[in-house]
Amino acid sequence: MSRKAQLWRYLPLATLALSAPAGLVLLLFLIIGLLPWTWALLGFLAVLLGTGVLLRQHFRHLHGLYDYLESIRQPSHRSARGILPRPPSAGADILSPHLDAAIYHTASERERQKQELQEVTANSQAILSALPDPLLMLDRTRRILGANEAALKLLGSDLAKRDLLSVVRHPSLVAAADAVIAGEAEQEVDFQLHDDIERHFSARVVPLQTPASDGTIAIVALHDLTAAYRAERMRADFVANASHELRTPLSSLIGFIETLRGPARDDSEARESFLTIMQDQTSRMIRLVEDLLSLSRIEMREHSLPASEIALNPLLEKLLQTLDFRARDKNIRLKVELPDLPPVVGDADELTQVFQNLVDNAIKYGRPDSEVKISGAIVQPDSDAGARRLGRSGLAIHVIDQGEGISRQHLTRLTERFYRVDNARSRELGGTGLGLAIVKHILNRHRGFLKVDSEVGRGSTFTVYLPAETRAEQESLKDRQSD
Repeated sequence: MSRKAQLWRYLPLATLALSAPAGLVLLLFLIIGLLPWTWALLGFLAVLLGTGVLLRQHFRHLHGLYDYLESIRQPSHRSARGILPRPPSAGADILSPHLDAAIYHTASERERQKQELQEVTANSQAILSALPDPLLMLDRTRRILGANEAALKLLGSDLAKRDLLSVVRHPSLVAAADAVIAGEAEQEVDFQLHDDIERHFSARVVPLQTPASDGTIAIVALHDLTAAYRAERMRADFVANASHELRTPLSSLIGFIETLRGPARDDSEARESFLTIMQDQTSRMIRLVEDLLSLSRIEMREHSLPASEIALNPLLEKLLQTLDFRARDKNIRLKVELPDLPPVVGDADELTQVFQNLVDNAIKYGRPDSEVKISGAIVQPDSDAGARRLGRSGLAIHVIDQGEGISRQHLTRLTERFYRVDNARSRELGGTGLGLAIVKHILNRHRGFLKVDSEVGRGSTFTVYLPAETRAEQESLKDRQSD
């Protein structure tokens, strides 16, 4: 039976209870002979009827208040601003002259405070979500009770109730969290996350003076130091590489300048020859510096996924048009066999640089009167080793030349900086030894890779593998892998 039905059930009992004193008086009058039993019975019935009528009005008022209180519990009965409706008219305000108004004002004040609390909570949540650094909330057992948007993006969407150790497997961070939970002061540690790309973080674990209502006792704030680490490494690598690679051409330039200022001062033939060589060496240094800067910029962004979806067919068609003139200079034919490829998540300029380096190398090292073939296919993990390495469906773009080929012992080192199979020939053709290193780091950023197959005397095949998923699909895959 509902509470509402039980309320009406008490009406007869209340009527009898309130009529009992009058009934006792009538019974006394009956006993002492002041009233005949018929008049006593009629009197008691009249008392019962009058009491019941009066109580029915009281109960009807209570019934209306009960319905009103039940109605305001439902969100659908509130306005957009959370304003409550007035109590419905239920006849005269019998119980108290201001009872309805008091209930209305009490409920309205409660609703106002609830709205304020919800707004404060929503504002706090919005501020936490907007913070660029990941934040984790821990309870006494080191479980994660909450995380902001940056933490969900970094560590995966399913973090609630998981132990910190299962999310960030780094002993120093877990030890710092345990120390703070045990009552020690805030701790700060540095650690690395090893995903597709190594990332460096500084973590600060801060205790709450008073535990939060949800059980949060400590906050873990992560700050990404990857860019700073890469900048420092880039500076050191740039200085080391530049000083090493620029030493030879600079020494040559100094030697030619000293000769032109000395023994060959009046030798016009030597001057023309030396100036041509000096111009070539200067151009080579410019290309070298440009490639070093390009490689450094790519390494700085290598840990961050590109954000755009790129259609490869028009990108490759436009690139091959620009390289066709260079190919014709060597009587090399560019043959294109590309299906309609799905878009990839990538950076258009960087992917253009990848395929420009590969096709340019194929033209540069290919035999005259030969062919450079550019083909592509959609590959699946169940039928292609490269797709299995990607761990998902992908695209394979092949750049095939008919050059001299590369010995097997060199293949694994081709993407190292300044590694050359034939130093003399590479410098003669204007190579800096950084092209394939640039390709490797760009593909790392795109979560792809480069595969090289070659046979001496027959040519080489450079294959670029890229994931075929959209940005949303890649984020979903990352979340599933983190689970």
